[in-house]
Amino acid sequence: MNLGQQFQAGGVFMYFILAFGLLTVAFIVERSVGLYLRFKSTPKDFRKNILSFISQGDFTAAQDYITMSANETSIGRVTSVACKLRSAGAGDDALQARMDEQLTKEISSVDKRTGFLAMFGNVATLFGLLGTVTGLISSFAGVAAASPVERANLLSQGISEALNSTAFGLIAAIPALVAYAIFQNKTEKIVNSLTEQASELYHDFLFYTESHQREEGDNIITTSQKTDVENVRN
Repeated sequence: MNLGQQFQAGGVFMYFILAFGLLTVAFIVERSVGLYLRFKSTPKDFRKNILSFISQGDFTAAQDYITMSANETSIGRVTSVACKLRSAGAGDDALQARMDEQLTKEISSVDKRTGFLAMFGNVATLFGLLGTVTGLISSFAGVAAASPVERANLLSQGISEALNSTAFGLIAAIPALVAYAIFQNKTEKIVNSLTEQASELYHDFLFYTESHQREEGDNIITTSQKTDVENVRN
C-alpha cells in the first residue's frame, strides 16, 4: 500500500490533518525567514556611538547615525523615537512611555504567529485521535451486522482507517511541536535582548541628557559671573 492509498484509507479526517500539515509547513518557512533572515541586530558599537552624540546633546546627529546604520533594526527604531522626543524637549515620563510603546510593537512583530505552531500540532494530533475513534467505531459496528465472511474484511478496513489516521496525525504534529520549541526559544532570546538593550538606552538618555543640561547650566552661570566681574571692574 503506497502513501496515497494509506491516505485514502485513513478516512475523511485525513483531509483536516493534511490542511494543518500544510499550514505547519507554511508557518515554519515564514518563521524561519522572520527570525533568522529578516531580523537584524544593531552594530556592536551602536550604543557607544549613540552615547557620544547624546552626551553632547546632539540628538540630530544621533538620529542621522541611526538612519544610516540601524534604521531597519528594532533597537534602532526604539532609539530613534527617543532621539525625536529629546529633540522636541520631551520629559522623562514621555520618553519612557513612548520607548515602551515602540518596544512593545517590536516585540509583537517578533513574537507573532509562533504560537500557532503549537496549536497546529495539538489539533493535528486530536484529528488523528478522532479518526482513530471513528475508525474503530465503524469497524466494530460493521462487524456486528455483517456475515462471518465479511467480518474479517470490515474489521481490517476499520483498523486500517484508525491506524492510518493516527499515524498521519502524528506525522503532522511532531514537526509543528519541534519547530514551535525551536522558534519559541529563539523568540525569547531576541525579546530578552531587545528589552535589555532598550532599558540600557533609556537610562543612558536619562543620565547623559541630565548631565548635559547641568553642564549647560554651569556654563551659563560661569559666563554670567564673569560678565558681572567685568562690569564691576569697568
